[in-house]
Amino acid sequence: MKQHQNETEFIVDSAGTIGYHQGKPADARMRKTVARRGYDLHSRSRKISPTDLTEFDLIIAMDRENLQDIKAIDGDVSASIKLLSDFLGDQWPTDVPDPYYGGDQGFEYVVDMIAAAVPKIYDHLSAM
Repeated sequence: MKQHQNETEFIVDSAGTIGYHQGKPADARMRKTVARRGYDLHSRSRKISPTDLTEFDLIIAMDRENLQDIKAIDGDVSASIKLLSDFLGDQWPTDVPDPYYGGDQGFEYVVDMIAAAVPKIYDHLSAM
């Protein structure tokens, strides 16, 4: 994420640590889950790049394995790199579970985690 020219607007992007699904839309179950909550998930998958580490102010990893993969990317790093759980209370797990094997409820749970973290992420970025 990076702060936009307007102090209350942010540019948000998503990228994975592997390129296996590169160019593909999000899983249909995830698109359905977020659509029920009023969001349109129309992006295409892409792999995180070294330039992301300098172009964005904050990089959020969903789990500790991805966090290590991001930290291992060669290049300059000016972004703050954190776990999503850094913006959640103790009632949430440290790692976001992979929803692909948890049925529809797995996708709901992941979206619940993200939704719970967003206000604290916003506050963090606003304070930067």
